[in-house]
Amino acid sequence: MTKKERNRKSECLQPGNPARHSRSEVRSLFRHYTFIDYATQGYMALVGLVVLCLHGRSIPFWPLLLAAHAIGIGLVHALIRLHAARPFNRVLDLLRHFYPMLLYAGFYRETGELNHVLVSGFLDPFFIRLEARIFGLQPSLAFMDWLPYPAVSELFYAAYFSYYVMIAGVGLALFYRNREQFFHYLSVISFLFYVCYFIYIFIPVMGPRIFFREILDYRLPADVQPVVAPAFPAAVKAGPFYQIMAWIYHAFEAPGAAFPSSHVAVAIGTVWFSFLYLRSIRWPHLVVAVLLCLATIYCRYHYVMDVVAGGLTAAVLIPLGNRFYFKFRNVPGPEPPLRESDSS
Repeated sequence: MTKKERNRKSECLQPGNPARHSRSEVRSLFRHYTFIDYATQGYMALVGLVVLCLHGRSIPFWPLLLAAHAIGIGLVHALIRLHAARPFNRVLDLLRHFYPMLLYAGFYRETGELNHVLVSGFLDPFFIRLEARIFGLQPSLAFMDWLPYPAVSELFYAAYFSYYVMIAGVGLALFYRNREQFFHYLSVISFLFYVCYFIYIFIPVMGPRIFFREILDYRLPADVQPVVAPAFPAAVKAGPFYQIMAWIYHAFEAPGAAFPSSHVAVAIGTVWFSFLYLRSIRWPHLVVAVLLCLATIYCRYHYVMDVVAGGLTAAVLIPLGNRFYFKFRNVPGPEPPLRESDSS
């Protein structure tokens, strides 16, 4: 370090120096942030940047969407500051702990509005041709045709529905068990969601539902369109879990959000936390998660490649999210912080 640099550093450390106060004020603004706060606001900022730079003609209402992201970032920051000032306010405390979960559905649906900023249409023909070369058929169509029995279909549709139970159930169990463990869970699971959502914007894949022309203005090329239009067996459609999932997909599904399968990635994430913190349920949970992975194909929601990509996504992002969590550890509340060694 030169003499000039040492003098500059010494000046910055003087009590009355404005630069020192500025850095102190910035640190104070983010003193109560956790990894999940950085990840959530970072995701909103990154998607906002995509909207600003790539909106073109595919997002006619982009100024409103951009404003919504800016407001969202501000509201999250305000919530963190308010909770820090009033940590015993029960409403603020609940919002502080659960607000990322309240954003999942909105972020997910948003991908369906943004996934044509770079790609027009969907990339399903590539996946259909790839699976035909690998398997000699379409597993996502053949699996149900091989086992069109109500008992089998309801087992798989129930397993697919269990995805929502896994996310909420493990979260609530950890919230009431240990707030630090809950924040650990929420941070890693949200990280998985955000990365999957961001991929959906640039890799729009409908999944096997495209065979049933659920997107009416998009038709498959002739070489990947089945000669005979596929159908769901009547016995399968009569099942209650089939009906439940049909309603959920009709009400909440974002077209083009299939690769990688967030169902698979997040289900694996919840199982990882069961083995870590909820060991009494870990083996039944694992069995249901395996059934869920099979159900994504049987129930015709995903290609095999989506499932493989979901598993790889979990394998990469769970350790990475875990590392980020401990790097930016700062848990609201009076409980002592969890050490990284406690999670191994």
